Amino acid sequence: GSMITFQMDSKEHALQILKQVRMIKFAESLGGVETLITYPTTQTHEDTPADIKEKLGITDCFLRMSVGIENVEDIIADLDRAMNG
Repeated sequence: GSMITFQMDSKEHALQILKQVRMIKFAESLGGVETLITYPTTQTHEDTPADIKEKLGITDCFLRMSVGIENVEDIIADLDRAMNG
């Protein structure tokens, strides 16, 4: 699968997406066959100094997703509902 990153318009919107996805699983690790989403600022990069996070573009609005083997229309529908619903 592919790795996709999203820079949302606010921290609240990023956290809303994490709560709203159904098929896509919120996870610490992105290593799996299923589609997984993570919030790097408090997970994989929690201990990274703020200046390095800034250089990497990891903010409170940043999400990272690993695309799995599910039907692409199902993945898009889940994201669309979570982002706009």
